[in-house]
Amino acid sequence: MSSIRVRLLVSLLALLALAAAAMAAITYRNVLGETEAIFDYQLQQMALSLRDQGEIASAQADSLADTQLDFVIQIWTIDGRTIYASRAHSSLPQRALLGLHTLIVQGNAWRTYGVATRERVIQVAQPVEIRQRLAARAAGRSVVPLLVIAPFAALAIWWLAAQNLAPLDRLARELRARDARSLAPLPTTGLPDEVAPLANALNALLERLRSALDGQRAFVADAAHELRSPLTALKLQLDLLRREDDAEGREAARAALAEGIARASRLVEQLLALARAEPDAAAPAERVDLVAITRHAVAETLPFARSRSVEFELIAAEPAFVSGDALALGLLVRNLADNAARYSPPGSRVEVSVTHRADAVLLQVDDSGPGIAEEERERVFDRFYRRADHGESGSGLGLAIVRSVVLAHGASIALARAPLGGLRVSVRFAPAP
Repeated sequence: MSSIRVRLLVSLLALLALAAAAMAAITYRNVLGETEAIFDYQLQQMALSLRDQGEIASAQADSLADTQLDFVIQIWTIDGRTIYASRAHSSLPQRALLGLHTLIVQGNAWRTYGVATRERVIQVAQPVEIRQRLAARAAGRSVVPLLVIAPFAALAIWWLAAQNLAPLDRLARELRARDARSLAPLPTTGLPDEVAPLANALNALLERLRSALDGQRAFVADAAHELRSPLTALKLQLDLLRREDDAEGREAARAALAEGIARASRLVEQLLALARAEPDAAAPAERVDLVAITRHAVAETLPFARSRSVEFELIAAEPAFVSGDALALGLLVRNLADNAARYSPPGSRVEVSVTHRADAVLLQVDDSGPGIAEEERERVFDRFYRRADHGESGSGLGLAIVRSVVLAHGASIALARAPLGGLRVSVRFAPAP
């Protein structure tokens, strides 16, 4: 039973049935007790009314002897002689018991009340069966209204539950009526306090989805634009290779084609890396050593750095653990190291340091390149942004990938002037517990 409506109705109706049954039982018992008390009071009043009376007149005696009267009156003298009985009953006791008693005589139950004066003893008796029948009838009549009202209360509960769950139905209809491209926020006016958080959470999810889809569309559009130029260049270089007749020209065209393929391959790899490094992409959060990751990433960059006569120096005294994805963090360090080697002049040095502090783990990359002017330090994180004065070809994705990894790990990144004269990139991580 997965329906909230059905569960709510079944629960409320079961509660109503239990409450009605409990109230009926309590009312029935209370009315029985009160009726018994009233009957006892009648016995007492009838006996006490005859206590000080003298002779019983014949007219009064006839009325007391009426067979339709449930009560039986007996009067004795002090010495035990019967002086009056409203009608003869062989099953009645022949001696009175003072006060209220329930007597069983010859299998018949009687409720009696006896009172004594200086001259006589009076006893008034009533069959228990009659008392119980009258009491049960009165108690039953008291329960009937409750049993009549219960079905109407059940219908009212059903109607109220349907009315109160109507906002959920409207919200479900609104969602069912939408297609996959409709990411507009849901209306929240008129929603109860219990449903409004659900609608707000759905709206926040729709907003995140819209932002992610917009980012993906922009990424696909930018990627298509960026891929168009190298692919066109490859086609031209291939045509040039086909048209060359002499061996020297063919070798130069083949080298240019190989260089173009390498650039296109790097661009595709960076595009794929950027897609994997998006902040919204799911990444495992593991406890990893940033020093080991940095050492491995720098080792992968060394062949390219040596081809440009650039030296790397890694400064890390002890392991530094952070929470994150080892592959994404390696991608971050490789891009920073590659940029530092690419833009540093030949024969220069690049310093990479990992410092474990009390409140953070700090990764810093210092190079000897031209650096980045302050007015450009925000724009260099944009996708496909290239500076016109650095003299190096690239895709403009390196720092965009770095920022995506930084955001995905809840870290922060800052650009500054390095002591070596070039650019310092500082990435601050929260230490792993």
